[in-house]
Amino acid sequence: MLCILYANIVGALVGVAALLVERALPVSWPRRWLWCLVIPFSMFIVGYYRVHHNWAVSSAIEQTPAGTVTAPGPLSVLNLEWWMHTSSYDRLITRVWLMASVLLIAWALVNAWRVWRIVRLSRRQADPRQSALVDGIPIVVTDVVGPATVGLVRSDVLVPRWVLTLPPAQRQYVLRHEEEHRRAHDGIVLFMASLPLVMAPWNLALWWYLRRLSLAVEIDCDKRVVGVLGDAHAYGALLLRVAEAGSRGPRLQPAFLGIGMLERRLNQLLAPTPLRHLQRLFVPALAVALLALVLWMPHPIPGHKSHAHASTTTAVTTSQSSAH
Repeated sequence: MLCILYANIVGALVGVAALLVERALPVSWPRRWLWCLVIPFSMFIVGYYRVHHNWAVSSAIEQTPAGTVTAPGPLSVLNLEWWMHTSSYDRLITRVWLMASVLLIAWALVNAWRVWRIVRLSRRQADPRQSALVDGIPIVVTDVVGPATVGLVRSDVLVPRWVLTLPPAQRQYVLRHEEEHRRAHDGIVLFMASLPLVMAPWNLALWWYLRRLSLAVEIDCDKRVVGVLGDAHAYGALLLRVAEAGSRGPRLQPAFLGIGMLERRLNQLLAPTPLRHLQRLFVPALAVALLALVLWMPHPIPGHKSHAHASTTTAVTTSQSSAH
């Protein structure tokens, strides 16, 4: 339980630092790689500090006068007996942990099967007289699913029939967006980023990271599309129109609509707010301070001696034995 609490605190601090770094980046810079680095870093620092930079909770509590904390309350976390009592729930926590991981894997397999079935049925029902190549982009026409890019080894662009009825200029924006996802292998990026979440579903920070990565993937894709085709305002208006028309079908990612991100994408695309002069100094400094706090804060382990504490104790005992 203590490890879970520590991992979530570290994850929150690293996430806030990443948000500040993202805010300080130039508007034209891609955002997704920042969150791709944050996810493994937050996991590495927890595992590394547990072995090489830990702190014994018992050694700190032993210095507290006996009877200082006698009743449950806000200071119960300073009581070693309280931590020993919570450790009795470790077996239950482990079972819930494994169950949550299994459910996530099952949910992912069901979604993968559902997408495979949609693609298979759409190809079987496709009119052989209708070209699968529209505006130079190979597509799979569906009834309502999409626009979206699916698949890992071989990516497919799913396009609902109503997209094909859009004016050529608007249709080109939609197809180009999905083609940019396919070229950038954003499906693989999101898949790899979700694997740590399956291993540690209790880590709330990982859920947050994956959400921010999904948003960054869509924002980066929007910028690439506008950079190629131009006219950000026309593209933003199309996002609103497609969001209204595409609300009938299930949402997939990466996709033209994203999931609950439309307002933020439009703000980044049409009205990005640059940092002021003072903020350009304050925001990076605060991010560095948060990272320094993460690196300074050791991993607490109840009832165990830290490496530094154990080495000091051994040295003192050896010197006392030599003196006698």
